[in-house]
This record gives sequence, structure tokens and C-alpha cells, in this order.
Amino acid sequence: MADASSVRIDGDNPYILIDSNAEAMSANKDFLEAIGNEIDSLSADMRTISLEIHDHPELQFKEFHAHKVLTEYLSKQAGWVVTPSAYNIATAFVAVYDSRKKGPVVSYNAEYDALKGIGHACGHNLIAIMSTVGALATARIMEKMSIGGKVVLFGTPAEEGGGGKIKLLNAGAYKDNNVDISLISHPGISPDAALVRTAAYTAFKVEYFGRAAHAAARPWDGINALDALITAYNAISVLRQQTQPGDIIQGMITDGGVRPNIIHAHAAGSFVVRSSSRARVEALMQRVHACFEAGATATGATLKIIPGGSYDDLIPNRALGRSYRHFFNRLGGNIVKGDVDILESPTMASSDQGNISYAMPSIQPSCWIRSEDEEGKQLGGPHTPDFEKAARSEEAHGLAMRVAKALTATAVDVLTRPELLAEAKKEFDEMKRMNEMSRADIKPTK
Repeated sequence: MADASSVRIDGDNPYILIDSNAEAMSANKDFLEAIGNEIDSLSADMRTISLEIHDHPELQFKEFHAHKVLTEYLSKQAGWVVTPSAYNIATAFVAVYDSRKKGPVVSYNAEYDALKGIGHACGHNLIAIMSTVGALATARIMEKMSIGGKVVLFGTPAEEGGGGKIKLLNAGAYKDNNVDISLISHPGISPDAALVRTAAYTAFKVEYFGRAAHAAARPWDGINALDALITAYNAISVLRQQTQPGDIIQGMITDGGVRPNIIHAHAAGSFVVRSSSRARVEALMQRVHACFEAGATATGATLKIIPGGSYDDLIPNRALGRSYRHFFNRLGGNIVKGDVDILESPTMASSDQGNISYAMPSIQPSCWIRSEDEEGKQLGGPHTPDFEKAARSEEAHGLAMRVAKALTATAVDVLTRPELLAEAKKEFDEMKRMNEMSRADIKPTK
């Protein structure tokens, strides 16, 4: 808690105490104007890259055009060493600027995969350029101001279910580069926020194997796999009444049999479990598995569960968030201060950036862009055709550049203020300790 002498009452929120010293520290060694000039000088190039990615949508791990556009551009920038197809991932890359002076390592994650059928309806073209221009501007400031440290830009494919960041993390990409912090931002229609949280999720497939029989002549000879799946599905529907807020169970039947006059020998479905934290998902999964086991027990069918992808929840680093909020608001933003920020900006969507937040201090601020009709009526958000159009607009580009300036200012803040990095790492270590305690304490209800 802040010392009483350093606490003031926020004028807009008179019931919230703000540590004025924490806000003021971000103003030390201020490079915001210089950062703005660098990003403005790169904005036209970023617009070209954004449209190239947007107009050539590519699915997970097949983002060959986006990979080519980004790596070729970065390879032309002075001082950058670019590794295409990094860590045996065809559409991943690692780009490094090293000042060759001692200092922290700040990193950005660029996304550029699209969604099947609706293109860049999640705005990854904007994420790509926010991270790219942020990394380039950080390097330019480091060079001009003789700031020590290193900048790493990771090209991270397949955020939409493929977990490209997790593959890079597991391959040692972040560890090999001694990364201290990770920065990224995501566009949407929610208000701008610094301390965005995302949900944890795990996906899996289920199969039941029974025994076929004639459904009219000799049904007693059969074991009905579809009955097993329906029993489990209904058990999950009942379970939903006793889950906590934030617990979500989603599912679909992908194989319900061959013909109605046959006892079904095979049935299958796809399911997703989400919750507010990794620990909560683990506990909920035990209860969900019990529902599927009940279907097998009730019918005699054999159950097979095939694990799919999973993302951890994103835990934003408050120290980094304070720095970002300070600079973003100075650029004309209006992110609320203190705990109100984190209370107002959770989402039940999921991202593989969550796994990064468990590996190092990280933030993923939200970037509001307009998805409205000419009369101001709200249109669709991410993963809708409306948002695909919004992510291409000139206005969205300008808003993305403002976010990039604040992200860059945060990176430079870390590079120039050792106490900020120390605070971010201290908070990160405490988060990990509390998470382990939470995993030990959360027990599934039987």
C-alpha cells in the first residue's frame, strides 16, 4: 500500500485512492514526443503492411504472405537481425535489435492469422502493425538516446486456436532471448483499457464406441454410443446449474450415428471448457469428465477423450499497466485509474498471450475501434463480418498507432527505469505464488 503522504483522491472517481508517486515516476526521462515522431514517420508503411495482411487473409500456420511481407520489411531496417521460419515453425519469425549495451530485453508479439470464412474479423492485421511499429520505434529511440538493452519482435502465427506463442515458448524462443517483458494489444469494441484479463480454456473431443444392432429386430444386442453421448450432454446441462460465474461449458455433436434404425456403434462431439483462471479450468474439467464417464457407465459404451488445445488466462501486470495507462491518457485516451481498470476490462475470450503472461510480466491492452453504422448504431465486434470491415478503416489505423505509441513508451520506460522492471518482476513472482496456492485450494465439488 502506498504511503499516506503519496496518496491523492482521483477527481473523476472520488472513492478511488491513487498512488500519485507511481503515476509521476512514468514522467521521468520522458521520450513520448520523440516516440510519437518516430511512429508517425513509419505510419504510412504500417498502413501498407496492414492492408496487405488484411486483404490476403490466411489461416493458422499458413500465413505465408503475411510472414513474407513482415520479414522482408524488417530485414531492410538498419540494425535488425531477422530469422524467418524460426524454431521450425514455417510462418513464425524472430527479429532482434541489440544496442550492444547492457540493459533489459523488451519484446512485442505480432499476430497475423485470420478466421475461416470471415478473414481478419479479429483485427490481427492491426495487431501485427502495432507490435511491429512499436518494436521499430523502441529501437530507434534506443539508438538516438544511447539507451542500453535489446528489443525482440516475435512473429506469432495461429493465435486462433493453434497456439503459435505456446509453440515458441515451449521451443525456448523467449528464454533464448532472455526476454524480461512482453507487450501486445488487441482491437475490439470494448472501451480502451490497460489491464485486460482473458479467460483460460481447454478444448477436447469425445468419442463413444458401442456395438451396432438392428434397432427394431434385436436392439438388446447393441450398445448405443449416441445414448452415452446424450447422457453425458444432459449431465453437463445439469452441471451448468452448479458452476460458478465465469465457468462456461460449450459443446456440439459431430457424429450422431449412421441411420435411425441402427443402434449407433459410434458417436462423437467437440467440447470447450472456459473459466476465469487456469486453476478454475482444471477443477471444472474434473467435473466435466465425470459427466462423460457417467455416459459410459450408464450405457456400457467405451469412452475416449482426445485432448485439444488449451490457453491460460491472461494476467496483466499492474506495474506495466500503470505505465501504459499514464502514456495512453497523455495521448488523449481516457483509461480509468486503479482497480476500476481491471474490474471493467475482463473478457471470456481466450488468447495464447495468456500463456506468455504466466512466463513473464505482460500486458495486452484493449484498443477500441469503431464498428458502427453511419447513424452510430453498434455493429458486430471481433469474429463478425462487421469487425472485419472495421479493422480495415483509416480511423482504426490511426487508433492503432496511438496504442503503439503508448506501448512503445512503456517499453522505453522499462528500459530507462530499473525500478519499474523490478516492480513488474516482483509483482509477477507474487502472482505465480498466489496462482500455485489457488491451484492447491480449488477442489472440484463432488
